[in-house]
This record gives sequence, structure tokens and C-alpha cells, in this order.
Amino acid sequence: MQGNDRTRIVVTGLGTVSPLGCGTDQVWSRLLAGRSGISPLPPEVSDGVGSLIAGQVPGRAEDPEAGYDPLVAIAAKDLKKMDRFIEFALVAAQEALGQAGWQPTTEAQRERTATIIASGVGGFGAIAEAVRTTDARGPRRLSPFTAPSFLANMAAGNVSIQYGFRGPLGAPITACAAGVQAIGDAARLIRSGEADIALCGGAEAAINRVSLGSFAVARALSTEFNERPQEASRPFDSDRDGFVMAEGAGLLVIETLEHALARGATPLAELVGYGTSADAYHLTAGPEDGSGARRAMEQALRQAGISAAEVQHINAHATSTQVGDKGELAAIRAVFGDNASVAISSTKSSTGHLLGAAGGIEAIFTVLALRDQVVPPTLNLHDPDPAAEGLNLVALQARPVAIDYALSNGFGFGGVNASVLFKRWMGS
Repeated sequence: MQGNDRTRIVVTGLGTVSPLGCGTDQVWSRLLAGRSGISPLPPEVSDGVGSLIAGQVPGRAEDPEAGYDPLVAIAAKDLKKMDRFIEFALVAAQEALGQAGWQPTTEAQRERTATIIASGVGGFGAIAEAVRTTDARGPRRLSPFTAPSFLANMAAGNVSIQYGFRGPLGAPITACAAGVQAIGDAARLIRSGEADIALCGGAEAAINRVSLGSFAVARALSTEFNERPQEASRPFDSDRDGFVMAEGAGLLVIETLEHALARGATPLAELVGYGTSADAYHLTAGPEDGSGARRAMEQALRQAGISAAEVQHINAHATSTQVGDKGELAAIRAVFGDNASVAISSTKSSTGHLLGAAGGIEAIFTVLALRDQVVPPTLNLHDPDPAAEGLNLVALQARPVAIDYALSNGFGFGGVNASVLFKRWMGS
């Protein structure tokens, strides 16, 4: 199949591993109910860091209904060969591919299936453990699986191998924009005719004393709400004091509409636009006017051929940092106007910040918002930043909204910005 700029792309499968649990329907229900996935860290992880909380994926012991169990997707003998971020990707892939009903049976189908799974950090836990082993026992005591555990492309690689996908394979590593860029890259591959279908999104498992300490000394993490973890992630609120690190995976199956209909798949939403840009400004902070974020959103709108007035919802990147949230508000105001009606929420208030996986899981939430015509809440938003005056922030409770188009944003260290635009599925 030859692609072109008019190729219609639809979402047909979703897979979720998150601090709110595992399984997309269960996680979505909890998100809309205003649940928080932020909890205290074990002392051995948080000792000396300053930030004592994180969005940790719960196990079955903590969450019998929706807890994480890698054995649903991975043979026990293989667990020792992979870092936790790879596990998350395999579990999310199983759900997404199952919902999409995609199990290629011919060589041609396998060669037309792309695997694009981002990770901002990769196997940080595997690296940290390897350093400890090297220091204590010498490098010859390292496992032969060390390198295949920590390389950032190994989530995509393991998924590709497990399912026999032989089309394009990629792994954006653009920090906290990586998950959005994975979706955009996959859409480009489909539009260029290099693939008919793709599994895309992000996976991350970087809750580690070293990574936490690194972000803490950069003054990026919340430290003022250690005694009240569920109040710590508060995007757009005046009392916000940093992000809460989280882990998980969010993967989507996207494909041409022609391919989906030919095999009887059920579209959930249409992917109609993607934009990405660079700030060229600062390593860890965007410009106050949000100009790079503005350009990413504008590019997504141009690709879709719609105006800003046609967008009803934005799942904001908003991580709960003072500088980042304010810059995104400025960008939204520049694109949508001073008194825009577009409903803005940040689901990081519930999940924390999944770094390279954030774009994947938040794209999933955006698709579900379109499907169910409801905008999830921004928790802990009691005193909006004055920079949000006149903008339509969805605070504290989910809100029914008639949505035709919705944006999901992802911005990252290094000055990278990305936005993906979805359209409500109304039939072919």
C-alpha cells in the first residue's frame, strides 16, 4: 500500500500500565473518578533525595483488581533478561494488540508492521545495578543480559521479536516528549507508505535513587508534599513545587483506515495531526512565552487542516513545575486566544510524570476523552496560576464536553516539543 499526505490513520488498540493500575478501561475509570496513583517511596529509594514520593505501578498485592503482573505477558525465565521498562512495554503491547485484534500471519503483514516505542531514560535500574556489581565484584561478574537490559531501544526490540514484527523499528529518546514523538514518527511511516500499521508509544521505569536524586538537585521534583503524596502533583496550581516522578507504559495501535476496515477492526479515534519543534533556548527550561510549544501545536493543526477554534480539549503536558506550566499556558493562549473555551486538563495530577512514557499514556487518555465525550480532571487545582486567567481549566472533577478534536502535548529537557491531534471517530 502506498501512503500519502491524505492517508487517514486511525487508532484501533490501547495498552496501559500506570500508577493507577493496569488495563486501559480500569485506569480510565479511576482517572475519571479522581483517583491518585502517587504514594510514598520505600526508604531505601528515597533516602537523602528530598522527594519521598512517586507514581509507582502497583503490584497485585497492593491492587488485586488491576495490579501489575509481568507473567501475563512474559515467561518467568525471561524476566531476568530485561529491565522493568521492557516488561512494562510487553504487558502494554499485549493489551493494545489484543484490543486491535492484530496478529499478523503472513510475512508480508509482518514486514508492514512498525514498532516505535520511546523511552526517555531506558534501563536506568539495570545500569545502576551494573554499577553496584562492578564496584563490589568487578566487571567480569556482570550479567550477559546487562547491555540488552539498559539500551533504550530494547522495549521496541523485545516487542518486535516477541510478535515477529519486521517493519520499521524505532525508539525516540527525546526525554519527556519521546512518547508523543513515537506516535508522530509512526504516523509518518504510515503516511510515507513504509508501514500499514504500527504499535507506538512509550515505556519508562526510572524510579531509582540516582535518577530521583538527579532531578531533585535540578530542583525539578516536588518536595513540599511528602506527607500528603496525593496532593503533590498539582499542575497549574499556584502552590505547585515540582513534578512527581512516575513509571509505566502507554502503547497505541495505529493504522491506515483502509487497513483497519479491510480486516474488520474498530477505530477508536482518528489521528489527524502532528507537530514537533525545538526551543533552542535552555537545557531544562522552555521560554516564558512558550514559543516552541506554540509552534508544535500550530504545526499539528496545520497538518490536520483545521483552525484552533475547532479544538475542544487539550491534555496538557503540564508537569506541576512553575516554569513549565506557565510557559505552556502562554503557548495555549497564543494559539487559542485569551478567552478560549478549549477545555484544558493535566492527567499528570493523577499519574505523576511518566517521562518518556507520558506521551503514550496521555495520548490514550485523549483518545478515550474523544470516545466518551468527557474531559478528565486536574486534581489539586484549587488556586489557579494567574497566568491561566480566562482559560478553561478543568479542575478537581471530570467534565462532560462535546469534543470533536483534542490535542495531547509533550515537552522535554533539551528544548523538544511535540503535539499530536486526534479526531472523534464518527464512522468512515
